[in-house]
Amino acid sequence: MRDPNAIDFWRGFALVTIFINHIPGNTFERYTFSQYGISDAAELFVFLAGWSIGIATRGRDGVPEAPGRSVVRLLARTVEVYRAQLTVMLLALAIIAGAALLLDNPLILEWHNAGGFFADPIQSVCGMALLTYQLGYFNILPLYVVLIGVAPVFVLVGRVNLIAALVLSASIYLASLVFEWNLPSWPGEGDWYFDPLCWQLLLVLGFVLQRWNARSDILRRWSRRLFPAGVVLVVAGIVLAVTEIRPDPMLVPEPRLLFTFEKTYLTPARLVHFLGVLLAFAPVYALLAPRIGRIVGFLSQLGRNSLAVFSMGSILSLVGQLVRFQTGGGRLIDMLVAGSGLIGLGLTGWFVEWRTRTKSSRPRP
Repeated sequence: MRDPNAIDFWRGFALVTIFINHIPGNTFERYTFSQYGISDAAELFVFLAGWSIGIATRGRDGVPEAPGRSVVRLLARTVEVYRAQLTVMLLALAIIAGAALLLDNPLILEWHNAGGFFADPIQSVCGMALLTYQLGYFNILPLYVVLIGVAPVFVLVGRVNLIAALVLSASIYLASLVFEWNLPSWPGEGDWYFDPLCWQLLLVLGFVLQRWNARSDILRRWSRRLFPAGVVLVVAGIVLAVTEIRPDPMLVPEPRLLFTFEKTYLTPARLVHFLGVLLAFAPVYALLAPRIGRIVGFLSQLGRNSLAVFSMGSILSLVGQLVRFQTGGGRLIDMLVAGSGLIGLGLTGWFVEWRTRTKSSRPRP
């Protein structure tokens, strides 16, 4: 397994943050950085996915990986994430149904849009297979499936010209904001909580910046120069979050998505704030790594096994919600839920790596 590094560390940090934030109302939610800005761990998770694609497809010794190999690699990952989404959805529905039976509370069947499944399982199963039927708090993996699925297009364009890949992505993003394009949900009305047509820009941005970073040190020099601007954006985000200042969607000019803070469409304000967070916290890993080695190792292990850890975190957060619902919550319950969840995430990361080591050491027939 690879040694701890900044990418795995921050991905692990994002996974822990998402787990905590997916148990709304818990004591520790107020200490996550999503409470002190207008972007959150979802942006970090998607950006790092794009950065990882840049690493995975760049080849060795500066020679890009063969195009066919890159495409197959990304499509295989798409299938892997798709399989994880179906598994997690089925487990979540089973947990909701089991809790409703155990607690004798049929209202639990309505949690997180699960009522549509139990009312019309035939259409809902089809919607699950198409990714158009999603549960609340279980809608990041469908976004991830679509983004990784279309990533080969941008990777192939980027082999010719990285600027062209970025322009193509930005054009789709701006058109989606102006015309409010989104993928429809089915069965039922509405659209996807995370609009892939907008969020793909963050994935492509991570991919392009990684490629530039690998080619020269220009990106590193500019990140140091823009560090003060990043700090200013972080401070501005804290002020906006603490004062709860938000533009009124009914009062902003058209196209309104250019001026609001909507997470669904990754509106420009959220994107700019996230870029500020990147600039402000880019030097932090080098400062933390020598001082909190155990924590760095723990978070890096989570980041190395992000799909399995994220899937387990989604299930554990649902269990945590049910525990808080039944007990009424409180600081002690929140400590038990968060502590048990972090142990579960850690064991998941350890198990995946143990299984990988066991397979690799097994003699071949």
